[in-house]
Amino acid sequence: MELLSSIQAHLSEFIELGGPVVAVLLAMSVLSLATVIYKVAQYRAQGVGRRKSLETALRAWDLGNDKQAFSDAGVSRNHLKSYVLEAMEQAAAGDNSALAQRLVSRSEESLTRLEKGFRLLDTIAQVAPLLGLFGTVLGMIEAFQKLQNAGSAVDPSILAGGIWVALMTTAVGLAVAMPTQLFLTWLETRISDERVFADKAIHMVLCRTKELDHAA
Repeated sequence: MELLSSIQAHLSEFIELGGPVVAVLLAMSVLSLATVIYKVAQYRAQGVGRRKSLETALRAWDLGNDKQAFSDAGVSRNHLKSYVLEAMEQAAAGDNSALAQRLVSRSEESLTRLEKGFRLLDTIAQVAPLLGLFGTVLGMIEAFQKLQNAGSAVDPSILAGGIWVALMTTAVGLAVAMPTQLFLTWLETRISDERVFADKAIHMVLCRTKELDHAA
């Protein structure tokens, strides 16, 4: 309890010192962190990036070993599992009409759900530095107003104190924006890899099917 009270006291003092701009930036940082934690948990639950079993299944499928392909795909924890299995079932049954369109549309639907929250993180990453700069400008205006009001009794500490408080908002804005942008880039890369894999799966299923048709 004492630790929590101490943190709250320091946080209140920090917000009071930086003003409403710092308060907004801290709220944005909490929102950004919550979104990243949610996305990481979602990716883990959906098996994003865990494509080893599906890769093995596609290799077996490409070699004509349907039984092994279905077995390997069945144990996968990746969210694309059901779509790959459906494509294999349709192809094995000889019904490959519009197979590419079906797999692409279904996998894109899943990927689109996983991309939710990206716009929010991108907005925070872009707005936080601008908001910090806005706070700095307001702080500098206030500092120079105090200097003007001091008249001939100018105290350099008044200006110096106002400047460092003003610059603090820019620092906070950058501190919020940089990790948010890094996490967003990481999340986008994971989804991009999933999209490439989905496209590869479509072509491997169709190419093997075509080869068997020619052989027959």
